[in-house]
Amino acid sequence: MKFLIFLIQWAVMIGLLQAEDRELIRLWPDDVPGEEKPKAPPVISDQRRGNVTRLAQVTDPALVVFEANPATKKNVALIICPGGAYNILAVDKEGYEAGEWLSQLGYTAFVLQYRVPKNPEGALQDAQRAIRCVRGMQHKWGIKKIGFMGFSAGGSLSARLTSRYAEELYEPVDEHDRLSARPDFLALIYAAYLDQGKKNTLTPELKINKGWPPVFLFVSANDRHANSSLVMGSSLREKKVPFELHIFPKGGHGYGLRSGLRAAEEWPKLCQAWMEVAVLK
Repeated sequence: MKFLIFLIQWAVMIGLLQAEDRELIRLWPDDVPGEEKPKAPPVISDQRRGNVTRLAQVTDPALVVFEANPATKKNVALIICPGGAYNILAVDKEGYEAGEWLSQLGYTAFVLQYRVPKNPEGALQDAQRAIRCVRGMQHKWGIKKIGFMGFSAGGSLSARLTSRYAEELYEPVDEHDRLSARPDFLALIYAAYLDQGKKNTLTPELKINKGWPPVFLFVSANDRHANSSLVMGSSLREKKVPFELHIFPKGGHGYGLRSGLRAAEEWPKLCQAWMEVAVLK
């Protein structure tokens, strides 16, 4: 048992070191809008259940960069929003591991460390600012399209951004804030909180129209948040927004890309195939 614990701790340490070695883009050069606490490095939770590194507090939002493999490089980027119920960020399982996978496929990936805990409005400001920063520096990475990939609460954040991208949620910081915060596509992996309307209908904050970008949805039928994907798919269909929805019978919630579970092993393949058709045009 002690040896197993050692291996888990070693794996977590290696993952954090790999992230620390990568370029870090701090979103707010001066004060963070609406943030009362001073800027500080992310606080890592002592809770390591499931071999997951959790950020318990973020006051200095940032993007961790995973540059595209030069051999397979594409002109597309994804900003990854980890889940964690807006309380924590499952930053390795639903962030860095997805960034590594996407970078090997040739996509430039950015893992968003948005504000937690319990700061969904701050998180939305961070998401707006994140895509504007990436769009403002897109020539550096040879990017033409920018999508969002969100897991669980990160899926909620991605959808909220797509609905509210044009709202002025903070005072402009620099020239990046003149740019659009609208994602070019979405990949929502076992998204949560999309069905907070009456009788579990679409969350009122989410305004879906024909101007929405294409969407990929994946969920397991036995996921407690499965209705979110069903409601979203129905709403997208009603507004004639291109989307692809996959429902696996089992898998539960919060599996990321980790092997040993069919849902976790298959959704990346399906998402990759979808991006090749819906995004790489």
